[in-house]
Amino acid sequence: MKKIYVLDTNVLLQDPLAIFSFQDNYVVIPAIVLEEVDSKKRFMDEIGRNARHVARLLDGLRDKGRLHVGVLLDNGGELRVELNHRSFSQMQDLFLDMTNDNRILSVAINLHREEQAKETPRAVVLVSKDALMRVKADALGLPAEDFLSDRVVHEFSNLYKGFTTIKVPVDVIHEFYGRNELIVSQHFPNQAYFPNEFIILKDELGSSSSAIGRVSGSGKHIIPLHFGDEMIWGVKPRNAQQKMALELLMSKDISLVTLTGKAGTGKTLLSLAAGLIQTEDEHAYKKLLVARPIVPLGKDIGYLPGEKEEKLRPWMQPIYDNLEYLFNTKKSGDLGKILAGLGSIQVEALTYIRGRSIPEQFIIIDEAQNLTKHEVKTILTRVGENSKIVMMGDPQQIDHPYLDEVNNGLTYVVELFKNQKMAGHVNLEKGERSSLAQLAADLL
Repeated sequence: MKKIYVLDTNVLLQDPLAIFSFQDNYVVIPAIVLEEVDSKKRFMDEIGRNARHVARLLDGLRDKGRLHVGVLLDNGGELRVELNHRSFSQMQDLFLDMTNDNRILSVAINLHREEQAKETPRAVVLVSKDALMRVKADALGLPAEDFLSDRVVHEFSNLYKGFTTIKVPVDVIHEFYGRNELIVSQHFPNQAYFPNEFIILKDELGSSSSAIGRVSGSGKHIIPLHFGDEMIWGVKPRNAQQKMALELLMSKDISLVTLTGKAGTGKTLLSLAAGLIQTEDEHAYKKLLVARPIVPLGKDIGYLPGEKEEKLRPWMQPIYDNLEYLFNTKKSGDLGKILAGLGSIQVEALTYIRGRSIPEQFIIIDEAQNLTKHEVKTILTRVGENSKIVMMGDPQQIDHPYLDEVNNGLTYVVELFKNQKMAGHVNLEKGERSSLAQLAADLL
């Protein structure tokens, strides 16, 4: 039997096309949701863009009929704007204030009670990205669900890691070192690997013999690493995943690199070191561009004193900390002089690289887990010829109000590009900042 889905505002602000994601069921948008969407339409960020998109979609649906009566959707479902949000004593006993959230709950409860009075009632389900909203619905005896259609993987544990560990006879490891390749169809005939996926070979009998290889772009061969043990701009990889990351960062045939991992795993330091050596020493790229999104935990950038560079400094400080380490600066202000002298290193807020075409540059996007799938599309489609882009972050550390570990832009890129030979990914697991930092990341 068809269901009735009542949508919370955050669902539409996360994905304006959500109204078409419920197949042939009934979709109800409470009137208060329209007011909340209207209040966001002047924002100049992703939320504002989505609010305007929702407005245009609903305006276009008016051609099919009156929205408060209900209009048919192309997928066989029906959309209706619901005006009835009368409060109930049951809600007043639990939640004293008639907030916008409670008005949305009221719509869902009214519909639920109306359906229960029918001979064949339809299920009424509240759909919300807000966990507490779902908890409140549950307290009222109302079914509630998260909006899952925007998830590229259902569980974070299923996210592509970029490497696989295989136990093999020790002769296979010796053959790999001797021939500098393994033929996948010969040694692993029943396995299919992604392009540029790393393979960790371990002796099945438990000896210390091991090897790390990378699947070729064709997926037919496993080839050795070329850069895994090199010292790059004073930085040497300390573990297997860092070796894999450096291989991707230094390989000229890979245009898109994604790195995930907890704080302290070396994502930023390795990326900057690889970018510096290829920009300053090898001159493979004209510029090194480093950017990160500004997702404020407190006041926005506009409230900070000074010009743009002064405003950006607190947001970009993690980048500057790593650059100070790589350039081995001793005094405050030395880094600024170095960067000014080089002229080929640019540190920007992500806001300032929108709309640009970026050819022949090594681009690093830090904290990419705070980007939406639309924002990463905007960035990737601006990458020019002969450029390389690195996107990195920790999907489990989200600051964006409408994103989580499985629907953020970085996770989308990891999953959707894992089949492409020009892309590579590694999940860094071991922290190398300090033993205390690793312990804190694990325990906290």
